[in-house]
Amino acid sequence: MERSVEPSFLTGEVKAPPSKSMTQRAIAAALLAEGESLIVNPSYCDDSLAAMSIAVSLGSRVEPGPDSMRITGSRELKETKLNCGESGLAVRLFSPVASLFDAEITVTGAGSLKRRPMTMIEEALRQFGVECATTDGLLPLTIRGPLMGGECDIDGSVSSQLLTGLLMSLPVTENDSVVRVRNLRSKPYIDMTLEVLRDFGIEVSNENYELFRIPGRQKYVARTWEVESDWSGGAFLLIAGAINGNIKVTGLRIGSYQSDAAVLNVLQDAGAAMKITGDTVEILKSDLKAFEFDATEAPDLFPPLVALAAYCKGTSTIRGASRLIHKESDRAAALISEFEKMGIRVEAVNDSLAVTGGHVTGARVNSHEDHRIAMAAAVAALGASGTVHIKDSHCVGKSYPLFFDDLRNAGVVIHE
Repeated sequence: MERSVEPSFLTGEVKAPPSKSMTQRAIAAALLAEGESLIVNPSYCDDSLAAMSIAVSLGSRVEPGPDSMRITGSRELKETKLNCGESGLAVRLFSPVASLFDAEITVTGAGSLKRRPMTMIEEALRQFGVECATTDGLLPLTIRGPLMGGECDIDGSVSSQLLTGLLMSLPVTENDSVVRVRNLRSKPYIDMTLEVLRDFGIEVSNENYELFRIPGRQKYVARTWEVESDWSGGAFLLIAGAINGNIKVTGLRIGSYQSDAAVLNVLQDAGAAMKITGDTVEILKSDLKAFEFDATEAPDLFPPLVALAAYCKGTSTIRGASRLIHKESDRAAALISEFEKMGIRVEAVNDSLAVTGGHVTGARVNSHEDHRIAMAAAVAALGASGTVHIKDSHCVGKSYPLFFDDLRNAGVVIHE
């Protein structure tokens, strides 16, 4: 679907969407718990729907409601084919969970996920004695457990998501486990995982993010658990306000483990006028200046920060661009090509993107079927000199299905 976003001024109050990352972790924990868990404020984006489907296939009963989701944990395998959609977290989180079963399970995906490398899963699970095979390094994966615990060494330079899957699966195995990690990136995401584990009654020892000791034979405790709002989605709303608005974004937990909460530091450095009261951030259209930021630990901030930098005086530098290759698109290349169409110069310099602020023009842009590219283009359109037409804008459903609705409710003119 193509949507056209007119230059618009945002007003009012918008609640940030629920965190899909935390929702998927909570679904996995509830699946592994005995009894009924209530997940409050869940995300029902495409990635979360994939996780819900996987939980059902692995034996749980999932009852979604408008504001909460009931999950009755069980490990009575119902389906031997798990479809992760386009969710990188789902495939890396639920593959270790699937290895708990003494059955051959096939893990598949769709879209860009079928092009993303999966050898890291194969190599890690084999160290535990699990039968695991990719298809020439890609999906589909075949897995046959049971995972019994033990020791393994993994490389965390590409993603922390496989470590999350291991940390969530190994506590229920028969034996104690040790996981050694090299070059771990996105450490805040592991903090999020450890928070969920603690809340569901699981103990893990973390030694400087390099060695994790996981006692076996633990039991997840079913409980009521509230999903916090998503700083990744909230970042787009906050930057929209700084570009051309006067809005309040609610539901954002200050002090969250989410790495994308660092957007507040960037906005402050760029000169954005903000006021924080509790879980609400009020942000106003501001005269913005160039900034520097290392996004190595928060790669999902690249798209909204490029939109912000387009309106900053001078050249902004965002470091950590090597983290963008294995996303829904080659994000660095997509940002360079699509912002060029809007009159903004984005250059790849070593491991950074250099963005020279200027005059944003109307254009026809391609989302590359990447939800964050589509949202970045929409936010950039708000202060542009003309309409920005976004091809395949439906892809925002992957993480933030109500994104365009929320913009429209804040006064943005959008044509479909």
